[in-house]
Amino acid sequence: MDVLRLFGSEERDFSHSFVRSGKKFINVIECGGKSRTFCDEWDATDELEFRRCAKRSAKLAFYTYLAEESGKSFPWGALTGIRPTKMAYAELAAGRDFAPLFKKFCVCEANIDIVGRVISAQRGIYSANFGCGEDIFVGLPFCPTKCRYCSFITAPFSAVQRYVDEYLDCLVEEIESLKPVVTRVNSVYIGGGTPFCLSAEQLGRVYEAINALPVNGAEYTVEAGRPDTFTEEKLSVTAAAGVNRICVNPQSFSDATLAAIGRSHTAEDTFRAYEMASKYPFDINIDLIAGLGQERLADFERSLSAAVSLSPANITVHSLCLKSGSKLKESVARLNVSDIGEMLLLSREMLSSAGYEPYYLYRQKYQAGAGENVGWCRPGKACAYNIGTMEEICSNIAVGAGAISKRVFGGGERIERCASPKDIPSYIGRHEEMIKRRLALFSQ
Repeated sequence: MDVLRLFGSEERDFSHSFVRSGKKFINVIECGGKSRTFCDEWDATDELEFRRCAKRSAKLAFYTYLAEESGKSFPWGALTGIRPTKMAYAELAAGRDFAPLFKKFCVCEANIDIVGRVISAQRGIYSANFGCGEDIFVGLPFCPTKCRYCSFITAPFSAVQRYVDEYLDCLVEEIESLKPVVTRVNSVYIGGGTPFCLSAEQLGRVYEAINALPVNGAEYTVEAGRPDTFTEEKLSVTAAAGVNRICVNPQSFSDATLAAIGRSHTAEDTFRAYEMASKYPFDINIDLIAGLGQERLADFERSLSAAVSLSPANITVHSLCLKSGSKLKESVARLNVSDIGEMLLLSREMLSSAGYEPYYLYRQKYQAGAGENVGWCRPGKACAYNIGTMEEICSNIAVGAGAISKRVFGGGERIERCASPKDIPSYIGRHEEMIKRRLALFSQ
């Protein structure tokens, strides 16, 4: 179904049969009275590997069928439902170059190249944190308003403000409960939403609880968020707490686009917030989304140029994604961003030329143009939390509404999860239950 969705063919009637003969995997696809047979070879030595290869073989057969029928192709080919780097690392662990498998999946050369660049940029953090220590996530799901594209659990601050103090009481209790299970903190990430929705005093409560854990020397990030929430007082409290990375998330430097997606700040507010934050010893990340609103290539180029002109440590480029629960999903059934491929290509060219390297990459269903999200960094400025989370190389202990903790065993061979309720009142009512479940998971 992932492949059918790529081609807009999920409503069509297909017949599919499969048989294995030694290393040969044979798929027969029939549609509209016409039948095609596809045969390829996979080396499956056990039952688990057989299932994986059978799935891959079927996906590739459907991709080939629909690509030939429609004359269309996609930059990531038949590679769906798995993080590209995860598959590449699996090949490397088996002593094989990952490029031949990616070519078999019809992935374009440029994307094979960027996966290699990501793996190279991850090398130091990946080896240092593989199977060691924990990343800690602290969720503050509050935003001034909800953007049209957003499906996060965040609610407009005005609608949930009455819960904030009680939410923070529960959150602090959760953070304090982590002391028995934390071994070595690799990174701390306070995410949102827009954490800077809170007052400086409220942020201070969260920082104080976190700093009671053994976080000295760890990477410490706050996804501060929208530029219109920045104040000198919040930045000062954040820096004093030992935070060393923050995120300024404009998503676009077009005032028309910002208004269209439901934001109340302007591009000038982003420049102002960045200037305020740059007075402190933070590494700063800027987030952009390709394909927002009615933007075309020239609009996105202006946003990229503006972001590069600020010279942040990190620039993350997301492809617009159609997500369930978003206002955008309510108004359109399928994304059609005509320039999305050119936008992503331009981001690679401009950011590479400006001295940035891709250091993490992931894909989601229903992304415009079947694209990707890529984090770019200055040399030596890769974010350990993003690498740890995307590659699942160490455990992630997460607190707050909607937070999902992941206990990673054997360097990713097995992962067990523990998810908290998404809505704030339910979280408040059940946070003690979540503390017990999390302690049970991480005390194994």
